[in-house]
Amino acid sequence: MLIKKDSIQGSRRFSNYWWASSIFMGGIGFFLAGLSSYFNTDLLPFTSSAQLLFIPQGVIMTFYGTTALLLSIFLWLTIFWDVGGGYNKFDINQGLITIFRFGFPGKNRKVCLEYQVKDIKSIKVVIQEGLSPKREIYLKTKDNREIPLTRVGEPLILADIEKQATELARFIGVVVEGI
Repeated sequence: MLIKKDSIQGSRRFSNYWWASSIFMGGIGFFLAGLSSYFNTDLLPFTSSAQLLFIPQGVIMTFYGTTALLLSIFLWLTIFWDVGGGYNKFDINQGLITIFRFGFPGKNRKVCLEYQVKDIKSIKVVIQEGLSPKREIYLKTKDNREIPLTRVGEPLILADIEKQATELARFIGVVVEGI
C-alpha cells in the first residue's frame, strides 16, 4: 500500500472542552452576581450578591460575566466547527501530497493544499525548548516553502516527533532536516 493518511486533531481536545466549560460556569456566576446586585435579589443560591452595590461592583461583575460568556461561546463554536482538524494524505501511487484542514465558516472554511511528491525537498523538524516549547514537522518544498504537518498547541514527545519525521521522509523518499 502506497498511501499514508494521518489524521490531525483540531480544536476537539480535552483541554478545549475543559476551558470552554470552566469559563462558561465562571461567566454565569459573575453575570448572575451582577444581576443580583441590580435587582437586589439573590439569583445565586450559595452567595449573598444582592448586598453588592450595583455601581461599581455589580457593573464590573456583569461586564466580566458577559465577556466570559462570549469567550466560552467562541470556544464552543471552534470545538463544534473542529477548527484546525483535518488530515495529511501521502499518495505515492499518484505522486500527490494533500494537506486538508478545517477553518472558520465562510468562503475559506476548507483549506486543501496539494503538492507533487517530486516538488518536495525534505521533511524539516523544528525543536525549540524553553518556556513555550515548539516541536513541529514541516513539509519543505524545492522553492523553500514550509507547510506545517503537525497539530498546533500541544508539543509532541521528542522521540515521537523524530520517529514520525523519519518514517514520513522514508515513505516519500526525501531527507530529514533539523535532527
